[in-house]
Amino acid sequence: MNRRAAASGRPSGTDGSDFSYRMVVDSRYTKVAKAKSRLAKLIFAQVVTQLMIAANVFVSLSKKESPDKVSGSSLAIGFVSVLAGELGQKRSRSNFLKFYVFGSSISILLSVAYLATSNLSLETFLSFTSLDTLKIASVLLGFVVQLFAVGTTISLINNMAPPKRAS
Repeated sequence: MNRRAAASGRPSGTDGSDFSYRMVVDSRYTKVAKAKSRLAKLIFAQVVTQLMIAANVFVSLSKKESPDKVSGSSLAIGFVSVLAGELGQKRSRSNFLKFYVFGSSISILLSVAYLATSNLSLETFLSFTSLDTLKIASVLLGFVVQLFAVGTTISLINNMAPPKRAS
């Protein structure tokens, strides 16, 4: 019982006066760790939105509608870029992260362009029963998540780079 009480306090063998000799972690390393954690959550949210868009494509295919090439290419680019983002985030590879930002941005812009050119009306969005509502909601959610993902990834890449040395 006595050992447990001692373990919760100060480490044994020190009186607390050695704090000035302990190493301090540079702030950019903590920023990188926080950005990686935030990016992992954003990538998960992107996977969810990609799956929602994929569900729309498969439902339209099951209704014997003609396959939409823009949505299909958006899905393919999106899944490849999310995979690159996950690898870049896990292994701290800035080239993968740059590809992820570029690819996922192209993917969501293709989805937004498809929505803009389709003949969806405000009434279908407000009906909440249409399959088009899911399509609109998934693209809008993907766009918002993409905005946060780009900012987080750029911050992560900048903090992963070694500090500039003054000459």
